[in-house]
Amino acid sequence: MTEHDPHAVLTIGDFAARAGVATSAVRYYESLGLVASVRTGGNQRRYRRAELRRVAFVRAAQSIGLSLEEVKDALDRLPGRRVPDRADWLRLSAEWRRRLDEEIKRLQALKEDIDGCVGCGCLSLDKCAVYNLRDRHAADGPGPQRGFKTA
Repeated sequence: MTEHDPHAVLTIGDFAARAGVATSAVRYYESLGLVASVRTGGNQRRYRRAELRRVAFVRAAQSIGLSLEEVKDALDRLPGRRVPDRADWLRLSAEWRRRLDEEIKRLQALKEDIDGCVGCGCLSLDKCAVYNLRDRHAADGPGPQRGFKTA
């Protein structure tokens, strides 16, 4: 086998080092069906070099917020457990882009709302009177004040 032989196999330690993940992550990915190994006569795991691309795909998808379940669903749609290529990434990322756009809108709305939520008293911390001078609940103490009075 040569260095660039696509059929070359790696031990779990070598595979994990090349993939940039812990061996426990490799085993976990395998248990989820994200990567596959072959077994030696001594029952040791060996990974084809091509599986490195699957790990790279997993890590890239996770970096944009996908769960491992979502990544597995995407990989399972590839015929014959083939390794994802650029076209696969472009097709799948178009689907994920919509999800990211929705998440960005949700976070932007949260960002806008966070400035206006002080009026209910839920953020009436000691220093809040500095930022919200007309907060009539600030004198009542920190934390929620409306509807949470105890007898």
